[in-house]
Amino acid sequence: MPFQDVPQDIKFPEEEEKTLKFWDDIDAFQESLRKSREEGRPLFSFYDGPPFATGMPHYGHILAGTIKDCVTRYAQLNGFHVERKWGWDCHGLPVEYEIDQKLGIKSRDDVLKMTVKKYNEECRSVVMRYASEWKRVVRRLARWIDMDRDYKTLDPTFMESVWWVCKQLYDKDLVYRGYKVMPYSTACKLQGGVGPRGGGALPAGGRAVPERQHAGVDHHAVDPAVNLALCVHPELEYVTLRDKKTDVLYLLAAARICQVYKKESEYTIEGKVLGRELEGIRYKPLLAEVKKEKGFRVLVDGYVTDSSGTGVVHQAPAFGEDDYRVCLAAGVIEKGETVPCPVDADGRFTDTVTDFKGMHVKEADKSIQAHLKASGRLLKAGTIVHSYPFCWRSDTPLIYKAVPSWFVKVESIKDRLLACNGETYWVPDFVKEKRFHNWLAGARDWAISRNRFWGTPLPIWHSDDWEEIICVGSIQELEELSGVKVTDLHKDSVDPIQIPSKKGKGMLKRVEEVFDCWFESGSMPYAQCHYPFENVETFEKSFPGDFIAEGLDQTRGWFYTLMVLSTALFDKPAFKNVIVNGLVLAQDGKKMSKRLRNYPDPEEVLNKHGADALRLYLINSPVVRAEELRFREEGVRDVVRDVLLPWYNAYRFLVQSVHRLEAETPGFALAASAGARSSNIMDRWIRASAAGLVQFVRGEMAGYRLYTVVPRLLRFVDDLTNWYVKMNRRRLKGGAGAEEAQASCGTLLEVLLTLTRCMAPFTPLFAELIYQNLQRALPEADRQASVHWLRFPEVDTEALDKRLEAKVA
Repeated sequence: MPFQDVPQDIKFPEEEEKTLKFWDDIDAFQESLRKSREEGRPLFSFYDGPPFATGMPHYGHILAGTIKDCVTRYAQLNGFHVERKWGWDCHGLPVEYEIDQKLGIKSRDDVLKMTVKKYNEECRSVVMRYASEWKRVVRRLARWIDMDRDYKTLDPTFMESVWWVCKQLYDKDLVYRGYKVMPYSTACKLQGGVGPRGGGALPAGGRAVPERQHAGVDHHAVDPAVNLALCVHPELEYVTLRDKKTDVLYLLAAARICQVYKKESEYTIEGKVLGRELEGIRYKPLLAEVKKEKGFRVLVDGYVTDSSGTGVVHQAPAFGEDDYRVCLAAGVIEKGETVPCPVDADGRFTDTVTDFKGMHVKEADKSIQAHLKASGRLLKAGTIVHSYPFCWRSDTPLIYKAVPSWFVKVESIKDRLLACNGETYWVPDFVKEKRFHNWLAGARDWAISRNRFWGTPLPIWHSDDWEEIICVGSIQELEELSGVKVTDLHKDSVDPIQIPSKKGKGMLKRVEEVFDCWFESGSMPYAQCHYPFENVETFEKSFPGDFIAEGLDQTRGWFYTLMVLSTALFDKPAFKNVIVNGLVLAQDGKKMSKRLRNYPDPEEVLNKHGADALRLYLINSPVVRAEELRFREEGVRDVVRDVLLPWYNAYRFLVQSVHRLEAETPGFALAASAGARSSNIMDRWIRASAAGLVQFVRGEMAGYRLYTVVPRLLRFVDDLTNWYVKMNRRRLKGGAGAEEAQASCGTLLEVLLTLTRCMAPFTPLFAELIYQNLQRALPEADRQASVHWLRFPEVDTEALDKRLEAKVA
């Protein structure tokens, strides 16, 4: 079958659109899956982390999607059956933020007034707002993934599996109720997320040094009312000094005397001591409002510094993460117990702080300072200006507050987490061995609950006195326990459901919290297939997943939650192999910002340069080694100029040469096998290079090293176009006789087909375009309707010649 003519000029985006339509016409993706399923190929399981559909895809999504597509396409070509299922993250803060902005919601009471049911209906209405745009971009990028049979974290089937996961952990005594210091909105009476405002520079409360019999102490003005301990650094030097004016003794870090005194003549140093020697010393609190038998003593920890303040820091475990950690380790408080907290849900002091009862903590600063000054216990007061987080709902300052939370006991399975991580393979390996390993080694118990409305509710019911607690693991179990028919698992549907007590304690009510959406995404290997309620065999064959890929930030996100839950459930990692990409920045090195408009619109780049050029640009960059990439549109254009056009021109030159030879040379017949019979050194070299390329790609793709594969492919394109074609133009045109023309054209056809099949996972559209014409020269039995239905080339051991490659190179 003769080749079709190839035009001199090509507009890659237009040709790509034609190829996409061709794929649609033959149902190329689904047909490839049907074929591999019918052939009984071994399964290669791939997990795709779910993005939010409340925003448009950006270059970070495009990068990760391209990496995933390259690897899964290669696996399919390499003889595996690769199911690729899309997922949507539908719950959580981004959705609630959208609705709060739309409806002008400023507080929790606003939600309750409109009813949780109506609020959640509003949330449901926007979760898929940009789904069609996502589908358009994913299709345009030539990514093959099933977006029609997707999973959504809001589906009852997905949510039920999340309940099952929680139930398994609860039954293993890995779930408990405790406290976690978190940003807290006193206006909303909820755990607060820092919203888009991000906090501006504004006065954030006084910073004072109170006088005590033997210490100078750093605190915000409200700290004296909530103080339980003091903390010093074990290795810092502390001094006892006497104020010459007041004759009062103070103790502070030697390096911080300058914080209190300007002149050495104002004080006398009477002693020096290391911080660790102060451990255990008891003291009289500034305000003896909070009672704590094990409190009011000096603790030591390395987080204290001598770069600011006095080197002696108040410990208020109800209001600081480090404070909570240090007091917990020292036994001042116990895990799971109620943390002394004299501040109510509205942010006002309770009856335990009589002098400031009813005052909001943000309004009490001056009153507390005045109280300390009047009692002669204030040495110095001042104001520090710094950025401060604001509630995204109410636009009011957040406080940090210990709030009741439900936890997974990560610390108790830490050794198993590290062991399971040892069974995984990461590219680049330093992310596994350093960043992720260190994160697991230092992991603390995971707070899995959030005081929000739109999410998967925790399946925990309790009596009023908390002595009877039931964790429900399925819809059927809830129906049997409550006698109520259950059709949806969202908060508005399950909160009214009560369970009769088996201990005579009345009716059990559900806890208010919903799951952190990271718990949901960490459950996706099970929930996407409704395990264990359906598809048990399918899940068991596909777990752990063979491959995942996401950005470097997911070491503390999705990678972590996948590992925690799979280890807790099955004592296995959730995945075997992972590629970690870096961050795509704007050309100026700053974070890409819609407001600053410091990056080109992805769809404009696709329409101008094409998907294959963008894909090659991204995966042939440091970003696939978890490094940063400063995105340059010129770089995409350069891929077109330096890679795709030379490749196209070599292909076009072959077609032109064959047409000429067929017209001018009687009996000329093109055959890819002709090159194998050639003794020409250049033919042997380029065939050896092609065989070496296949061998290299196979080896490196087995190691998931895209950062070595793509440069080698591009180097072969350069060798083919700038060396082989240029040095053999005369032979290819028939100037050296029919036999040489037959050998050289056959060789060029063979290596172009090899290159096209090797490049198919990386430039799937252009590879298809070239294959559709070149396959016309193949025997009918060797053809497929799509290049993506072929197998990846095997190494031609007869053509392989490393010595010849090195000699010619």
